Amino acid sequence: MKYIEIKKKTKDELVDLLKNLKKESYNLRFQKKNGQLEKTGRIDQVKKDIARIKTKLNDNISGASDAKKSI
Repeated sequence: MKYIEIKKKTKDELVDLLKNLKKESYNLRFQKKNGQLEKTGRIDQVKKDIARIKTKLNDNISGASDAKKSI
C-alpha cells in the first residue's frame, strides 16, 4: 500500500487497517516458524505498511497540536 492511498483514508479506517495488519503480521510470523510461509517478502511489506499507517496517525496528532500553537 502506498502512502498516497493511506492519506486518503479516515482515522477510523486507518485504525481498523492497522489492527488487521498486526493480525496478519502475527499470522505470518507463526507460519514462518512452522515452515508454512511461501511468500516471505510479505512480512517486510506488512511491516512497512504498519509503519506508514503509524506515521500518518502521528502526523494527524502532531498536526492538531501545531494548529493550536499557531492560533
